[in-house]
Amino acid sequence: MPDEGKKEQPMCGICGYFSINRITEDELRAMNDTMVHRGPDDSGVEIYPGKDGYNIGFAQRRLSINDLSPLGHQPMSTPDGRISVVFNGEIYNFLELKEELKGYPFKSTCDTEVILAGYLKWGKSLPDHIHGMFAIALYDRETEDLFLIRDRIGKKPLYYWDEGENIVFASELKPIMKCPGFKGEIRKSIIPRYLYQQYINAPESIFENVWQVEPGQALIFNSGKINKYKYWDIKEAYKKNSATQIEDYNEAKAGLKARLQKSVADRMIADVPLGAFLSGGYDSSLITALAQEHSDTPVKTFSIGFNVPEYNEAEYAKKVANHLGTDHTELYIDESEMLKLVDSIPKYYDEPFADESDIPTMLVCKLARQKVTVALSGDGGDEFFCGYNVYEHVAKAKALDAAGGIVSAIGNIPAGSDKLIRKLPIKVQSVAENRDPETKTQISSPLYIRCAHAFVTGHEQPDQRLTYEQYINGQFGDSGLFPCKYPVESSYGVSDWQVRRMLLDMDTYLPADILVKMDRASMKYSLECRCPIMDTSVMEYSFSIPHRFKYADGDKKHILKDIAYDYIPRELLERPKKGFSVPMDAWLRGPLRERLLDFSNESYLKKQGIFDPGYTSRFIRNYLEKGDAGSSTGANFSRLSWSFLNFQQWYEEYL
Repeated sequence: MPDEGKKEQPMCGICGYFSINRITEDELRAMNDTMVHRGPDDSGVEIYPGKDGYNIGFAQRRLSINDLSPLGHQPMSTPDGRISVVFNGEIYNFLELKEELKGYPFKSTCDTEVILAGYLKWGKSLPDHIHGMFAIALYDRETEDLFLIRDRIGKKPLYYWDEGENIVFASELKPIMKCPGFKGEIRKSIIPRYLYQQYINAPESIFENVWQVEPGQALIFNSGKINKYKYWDIKEAYKKNSATQIEDYNEAKAGLKARLQKSVADRMIADVPLGAFLSGGYDSSLITALAQEHSDTPVKTFSIGFNVPEYNEAEYAKKVANHLGTDHTELYIDESEMLKLVDSIPKYYDEPFADESDIPTMLVCKLARQKVTVALSGDGGDEFFCGYNVYEHVAKAKALDAAGGIVSAIGNIPAGSDKLIRKLPIKVQSVAENRDPETKTQISSPLYIRCAHAFVTGHEQPDQRLTYEQYINGQFGDSGLFPCKYPVESSYGVSDWQVRRMLLDMDTYLPADILVKMDRASMKYSLECRCPIMDTSVMEYSFSIPHRFKYADGDKKHILKDIAYDYIPRELLERPKKGFSVPMDAWLRGPLRERLLDFSNESYLKKQGIFDPGYTSRFIRNYLEKGDAGSSTGANFSRLSWSFLNFQQWYEEYL
């Protein structure tokens, strides 16, 4: 038997097709090689004949985390040739599963073989048994089924182009864009939401007929038809696990700590150097402390610092590193270094993406890759344990909701050609117009949303009110545009606004923004990022912890902080949350000003045919000149302008 202590981890990118159209091996290899950054160590391309004129192509780019041997090469097939698979990610419980699957003739030490053996035993219920981060494509010659499977929380990306009788899949959009016959038609209906949210959430993508497999979803393609099913869902997991609450605080804390300890230990198995991102905040500090607890040598830790005090947390990270005894590396960077990365965003974030913290995230990944191939991250702590400031705002908004209803009723009385409510301060408008029961926790400036719509329509129409049923059935009214907010809150069945917003963020912001940001930033430098807080056992256990243990008398993330204090003195951690950011507004008005003006030039926009030329050009000019898009509210529109700039840079790169 192979050495059970080793794993040949296939962190990588995958792509392929199930098609009656002829796609040659050279064309598939070219598609695959667009993701060389995801897997610079090895590649594999195979084409299989199917029935009724179909061909199946599988390809993979591989980043070796342990021994790079022929036994771990992908595509990989069962000994009888019935099943073939390409796989991106990690199966953390693969050793336990291997014991359960002893009847299979394992030849390697890699977790890919467990997927093959597991499918033979469990069939379509395979995803119920595997835990980790993964995007899997599996072909069963006996049934002619192609399975596409994405991990529970969406750590690993997986796109597919539905071409009717054919399907093309990939870890990124680049291979699909490279596929012969792909037209690349922009899905204009998603643009207002992208401008507002700064990311595109599954199942949508920026292209027509291209979709994302959703987190916790499996897709089966057979005979030109697609069937999808959810094997894990935030709503169902919350409903099931919250039914029995752990009322004893000490028991909840001990249970959470034990699961975090095991999760970190599982993610420290590697035959390459491993480290941890350390910002000095609660989540990264706790993960680092747990990693150091499981290591006989100092864990390598990494942080970046800024020469601008309001952005800099490196000094706090260094104090935590000194306390824990890690092998710490820090790098101070200036604005010019961050600005250099603005041009590379569309190349690696190959779909419009405008979370400005992608830039410092890329820089810390670059720093870590100089010494390690695997890095632990504290992502997920805010969403699962109530850490964001927005959760405080949500609690305040709920307290003001009744008064807001009265203001709304009075303010909406017609007054000339306008309504009184439009003349109120933005904060008052936000509460007063927050009347939609499906979006109660998504408080924002109504004007901001109207402007996002107007980039496409040319006029500031209000965001449409949709029921949950209308939304999931794609009934978006006359405009045909996706609403900027997510009208889904009734589906959670939760009255507590904070809990409801946390669940919404787990469904949208976490997988579509935070995890996309980290995946693309780390893969840019061929670095594998592992996130212990998003282990299945930790996520599900968090739902059984009463909310009052997470948000205790205004103390956000209370129980997680309490565990951190078991390792790190309180005085090293207690301070306001800063997070990664960049001086977006100053950049747009300074070094990026001319670029922004060029991209919003009316003649350019007319030729492009995506944005309303008159409104968009006027909006950008007003923003640069006045900072308020010409309104009298004083609202700052830098986020919309930044989203627009990033879209245009992406468009220039690919289209």
